[in-house]
Amino acid sequence: MANRLSQIATRTGDDGTTGLGDGQRVPKDHMRVHAMGEVDELNSQLGVLLAEPLPSDVRDLLVLIQHELFNLGGELSMPGFELLKADAVLRLDQALAHYNADLPRLKEFILPAGTRSAAIAHVCRTVARRAERALVTLAGHDAVNASPRQYLNRLSDLLFVLARVLNRANLDGLGGDDVYWQSERLKRDQA
Repeated sequence: MANRLSQIATRTGDDGTTGLGDGQRVPKDHMRVHAMGEVDELNSQLGVLLAEPLPSDVRDLLVLIQHELFNLGGELSMPGFELLKADAVLRLDQALAHYNADLPRLKEFILPAGTRSAAIAHVCRTVARRAERALVTLAGHDAVNASPRQYLNRLSDLLFVLARVLNRANLDGLGGDDVYWQSERLKRDQA
């Protein structure tokens, strides 16, 4: 790997193609490359979230997720290869159950807002959904293992839950609760 990264500007992509991990060259707008880019953007957005003050358990979880997303991207770059295992999906299920257990039940939709860290978690959630859609599109045309799709689906759910957790963490003095959508029904019920 060190030899591969010794020269970043290789100029091999100047013709509009890029190399996959198995050596084949594909157009840069190939569905596989698009899905890899969406996963890369998600990982980068998680890096932005990790630059914020976070509870240590959330930070540790997000760092692990970054490594797993790198595995997911690697798997996408090597058609037919498996790097992201089913146990990674199980870890997200367990984290979802853990963090959701203490949250109040939602009675209304919430806005992607609140503390800065919660808002960034919501951005990560939407990027995870976009990455999931790109993966589903790719799977409609090419073989894709089930775990990556399941992982992105669970991760977007977990990021929603973590945004709610971060709104309550009050690490920046602004937290407290979710920001609720002011629906017509809610306005009526409060009147």
